[in-house]
Amino acid sequence: MSKIAIVTDSNAGISQKKAQELGCVYVIPMPFTIDGEEYFEDINLSQEEFYQKLTNDADISTSQPAIGGITELWDRLLKSYDYILHIPMSSALSMSCETAKNFAKDYNGKVLVVDNKRISVTQKQSVLDALTLIKQGKTAQEIYEVLVETAADSSIYIMVDTLKYLKKGGRVTPAAAAIGTVLGIKPVLQIQGGKLDSFAKVRSEKVAKNKMIEAVKNDLKTRFKEYYENGEMELFMAYTNCHDKIMQFTEEVKKAFPDVTLTHIDPLSLSVSCHIGSGAIAIACCRVLK
Repeated sequence: MSKIAIVTDSNAGISQKKAQELGCVYVIPMPFTIDGEEYFEDINLSQEEFYQKLTNDADISTSQPAIGGITELWDRLLKSYDYILHIPMSSALSMSCETAKNFAKDYNGKVLVVDNKRISVTQKQSVLDALTLIKQGKTAQEIYEVLVETAADSSIYIMVDTLKYLKKGGRVTPAAAAIGTVLGIKPVLQIQGGKLDSFAKVRSEKVAKNKMIEAVKNDLKTRFKEYYENGEMELFMAYTNCHDKIMQFTEEVKKAFPDVTLTHIDPLSLSVSCHIGSGAIAIACCRVLK
């Protein structure tokens, strides 16, 4: 049986330590430029340090990992493994997926780049699904095909606590941000097929939570009805620098979905956090391959 390695990036929320525990998983740290200096997530930039710099209005930008570092990792892994499944963040959010696909052409089918249309907790689940399929004896090509086929079987809803970073990123105008702040507007965003888009604008955190819960209920009854009825759908929670708030929301979610397993509660990817800031909470539903 072929030996298969899984490569992903730190947007999946898998730490370097956790990757080692999983065995054949390798995590490429996402690079950040902060006030002109380069940092790498989970290498020389922790979640706490990131939010401290964000709070202090540091100039923060993201970029895709250097392709030289990725191909060096591929070359090293292919000395011990027969194939590599490379699962980067969604192509709708970064060019890193397309770049990896182009360079993988030089590896004669040994590197398969999966555009799984996901990020954060759902991207993490793709990695775990790949591990499950490896243990079942699937080939690298078979796993690639399953991950591509199931890429759209997830959704994420995020309540943003502040409009500051949406304004900074040009997603709302300064005037709209000012009015929204005065009115206590809490935007709810969604990630479907990799894109970060607006879903709703509400007047309180309580209403935003209810809106997200209802959205997931609707997904389970419509888009994912078959998987839900087969027990294949699970829930995930995510947050940005607000552990107590997400734990409170988690209890509300458990009551709203007594028949659905709540699997992960993880910090949101820092690449998403750049655009939404601290205090955001999220709920996701995702098909989990059994």
